[in-house]
Amino acid sequence: MRAGPRWHRATDRKDEEMAKVAFLGLGVMGYPMAGHLAKAGHEVTVYNRTAAKAEAWVKEYGGAAAATPAEAAAGADFVMACVGNDDDLRQVCMGETGAFAGMTPGALFVDHTTVSAKVTAEMYAAAKAAGLDFVDAPVSGGQAGAQNGVLSIMCGGDQPAYEAAEPVMQAYGKSIKRLGDSGAGQLTKMVNQICIAGLVQALSEGLAFAEKAGLDGRAVVEVIAGGAAGSWQMVNRHGTMIDGAFDHGFAIDWMRKDLGICLATGNEIGASLPVTALVDQFYKDVQNMGGARWDTSALIKRLR
Repeated sequence: MRAGPRWHRATDRKDEEMAKVAFLGLGVMGYPMAGHLAKAGHEVTVYNRTAAKAEAWVKEYGGAAAATPAEAAAGADFVMACVGNDDDLRQVCMGETGAFAGMTPGALFVDHTTVSAKVTAEMYAAAKAAGLDFVDAPVSGGQAGAQNGVLSIMCGGDQPAYEAAEPVMQAYGKSIKRLGDSGAGQLTKMVNQICIAGLVQALSEGLAFAEKAGLDGRAVVEVIAGGAAGSWQMVNRHGTMIDGAFDHGFAIDWMRKDLGICLATGNEIGASLPVTALVDQFYKDVQNMGGARWDTSALIKRLR
């Protein structure tokens, strides 16, 4: 097994270590995240299930595209993934065309997908059996955070693996922290989604109340955002919620997937999540209104 990644120093970026990186999954998050890696000077090969998206990325950022995860991962020091769900992660990791088959022993897989702790445990064990390292590193900050390179990244895994991956993740992360052993990153992301669900519902109720009371919602938020009621959701979403603009950010379909993981894990560990369960059903109502791909802030639509 290699003793850590095979990094080299770029001659024109003396203070930074450049790596050979594969990035799997070029959705609304992965596309700009991979772009930040390329702009930072890393040697990037991308894979996407829809090849045209990978070709477009290469045209924009350079680097290379591969036909399979295994081909993308061949010779890479780091393999980053940001795909859809548990099954998608298994598909890009496992099998003859999966990334693990193409990775060199000692290389490191970083999973930015929000998935269950169960699949994280499976992939960590499979990686270790193949002589690889694995860090679960789900992200928060939405599409804007990915585009601006200021994501919050919550990590779980072995300390040396995290320490190796952290400098590379700085290309698109503003707050990066290891929370514990494998799975701790995913559990922390569950906490994040639990908190967001309650916040968005409370903000929706508050803004709907203001409308019914004849108040100017923007003026109300200007006053209260700096006090105890303030939140990122309030500052960044109140205007679009008032305007009924929900064509940005994180889709309700994905939020319900995440909340399903939270509720299932809560049942497993004996954690009570009554508000989360209720808001999940409210999101189901919005799906039934045709809002499956609307931003999560569309909860206010139920109240109008």
